[in-house]
Amino acid sequence: MVKAKSWVMTKHFDGFPKKSDFGLKVEELPEPKDGEVLLEAVFLSVDPYMRLFSKIHMKEGDVMIGEQVAKVIQSKNPAFPVGSHVVSNSGWRTHTLSDGTGLTPILSEWPKDVSLSLALGTIGMPGLTAVYGIEEVLGLQKGETLLVNAAAGAVGSVVGQIAKIKGCKVVGSAGSDAKVAYLKELGFDEVFNYKTVGSLEEALRKASPEGYDCFFENVGGPSSYVVLEQMKKFGRIAVCGSISTYNDSEPQTGPYPYFTVILKQLKMEGFIYSRWQHKNHETLKRLLAWVKEGKLQCREHVTKGFENMPAAFMGMLQGENIGKAVVAV
Repeated sequence: MVKAKSWVMTKHFDGFPKKSDFGLKVEELPEPKDGEVLLEAVFLSVDPYMRLFSKIHMKEGDVMIGEQVAKVIQSKNPAFPVGSHVVSNSGWRTHTLSDGTGLTPILSEWPKDVSLSLALGTIGMPGLTAVYGIEEVLGLQKGETLLVNAAAGAVGSVVGQIAKIKGCKVVGSAGSDAKVAYLKELGFDEVFNYKTVGSLEEALRKASPEGYDCFFENVGGPSSYVVLEQMKKFGRIAVCGSISTYNDSEPQTGPYPYFTVILKQLKMEGFIYSRWQHKNHETLKRLLAWVKEGKLQCREHVTKGFENMPAAFMGMLQGENIGKAVVAV
C-alpha cells in the first residue's frame, strides 16, 4: 500500500488564491489491478489556466488539476514498464493509479542530459501552444513583426524564439528588468518593461514604428486595446490567455475595440492547443530537435517540495517566474 498525498481546492477562489483555499489530503492506494499502473510524481506543473479552469471544471473538494511527469513504479500494463516516465493529467498528486488512459510516454529519443521537467514546458504543453498559435492561428511569415506579451513566461519565451527561427522581428513585453534582460539574451529584437515605461503606446511605437503584423496575446485587459491600435491592416491576433483578468472578482468591462478591428480588418482568434492534438507527437519531436540544436533555450523556475504546490502556484500568478514554473517532488 502506498500513501498518496494530494492538494484539493477546499474553497473556490475569490479574487487572488489564498493558502486557506487549499487542503492537503492523504490516502492509501491499493495495488494495481490488471491493466493498471502506479505512478509517482517527479515534476508537477503550475500554469495560469488552472486559475481560470478552476471556475469552470472544478468543485470544492476536488484535487487541483494539472500535468505532471511521473515515473511508473508498479505496472500490470505492458505498455508502461516499471521505470518508464510519462506525462499525466493526474493533478496535484504524489501517486496515482491509472489504467493508462491519457498517459503520454516521454519521447524515446529524449537525451539523458535534458531534464524531464521540460516535458511540462518547452517540450510540452507550453511549447505545443506556442507552435500552434504561431503556425495554425497566426500563419506567421518570414519578415513579419510579432508582438508577444508575458514574453518571459512558459509560452511567451518559446513564442519569441520560434518566431526568430522563422526569420521574424520579435518585440516582447515583460514585467521586470530581469525578465527584459533574459529576453534580450534569447535574441528578441526589442523588449520593454511594461511596468516602468511612461506610456505603453509610446513603447510599442518605438519598438516597431511600422506597426505589428501579428500579436500573440497572453495577458488581456486594457493593455490589449492599446496594442490593437498599432496593428497593421489585416493584422492577426492569437488569443492564448488573459492572465491579467483571471483573479478578477467582477468581470472587466470596456473599452470595446470593435471599431478598430473593423477599420484595420483584423483577425482575432482564441485557441486551445488540444485542437491540434493529432499533431502533438511530431510537434514535440520538432521542439526537442530545436532544443538539441541550441535554437530553443529553456529556463525554469523550480520550487522544491510537494508541500509547496500552493505557494508555487500563487507565485506564478504573481509573475515570480522567468520561464516555466515547475515543482520538483
